[in-house]
Amino acid sequence: MQNSYPKFSIIIPVFNRERFISRAIESVLNQSFKNYEIIVVDDGSTDNTPYIIKQYPVNIITQKNRGVSAARNRGIKAAKGEIVAFLDSDDEWKKDKLKIQAAFFEKNPQYKIHQTDEIWIREGKFLNKKKIHQKKEGFIFYESLHLCLISPSAVAIKKKLFEEVGFFREDFEVCEDYELWLRITKKYPIGYSPEKLVIKYGGHEDQLSRKYFGMDRWRVKAMLPFCDDPKVLDVALKKCEILVKGAKKHNNFEILKEFEPIYKKLAQKHKSFCAKY
Repeated sequence: MQNSYPKFSIIIPVFNRERFISRAIESVLNQSFKNYEIIVVDDGSTDNTPYIIKQYPVNIITQKNRGVSAARNRGIKAAKGEIVAFLDSDDEWKKDKLKIQAAFFEKNPQYKIHQTDEIWIREGKFLNKKKIHQKKEGFIFYESLHLCLISPSAVAIKKKLFEEVGFFREDFEVCEDYELWLRITKKYPIGYSPEKLVIKYGGHEDQLSRKYFGMDRWRVKAMLPFCDDPKVLDVALKKCEILVKGAKKHNNFEILKEFEPIYKKLAQKHKSFCAKY
């Protein structure tokens, strides 16, 4: 009996993206690899997004506005495919994205996660990525501490992995992907294909990275569970020190109240490590 389940479950979380959602969905429908399902999770859109997504052959899940992590998690739980692939509603895929990822997993069944390279476009212009943004493969946990080296729109993950490491943290307002990647890269290598198969758009006003300041606040929070590792502790302490100094300079009492106690604890732990070793 032939397996009726799709190979991939494509999860597209969306909130008020009437300008971009058609481009994202159509880039999946145009894939050369066809064994997939599309799950669009509408996170409480109030514009024309609900009307637009109904025009396409996709599975639609609607919920009250709870944020991108809750939307992705809802999609993961509904997914029937062996492999979950995410696509941000303002990005798009080139036609062989799924084909190359399917071939990678077929050839490398021991891998649980894989990503391709991507093209960056900001305000209509191509961006040349700096060397530090170059995607990597293998065990990249320590490199991932400094900045996010995995992109949601470029990644494909075996669904069973979420049962082991957990889902996206819904209490993270931003850097929710960075936090999950740390949990994954701590245990597993990342597969990588250098083809630029994702077009990642930036510069529009509703992006989370533009909405929230002090992104390192969330990166420090993500690192805290791993700070028994001296290498992680060193990075977290430096980022926390910068946060606290900046908060004092700008009289940001909200950040000071939260991070000054964290900084003191990290500094004490660092002192203990130095004394021990």
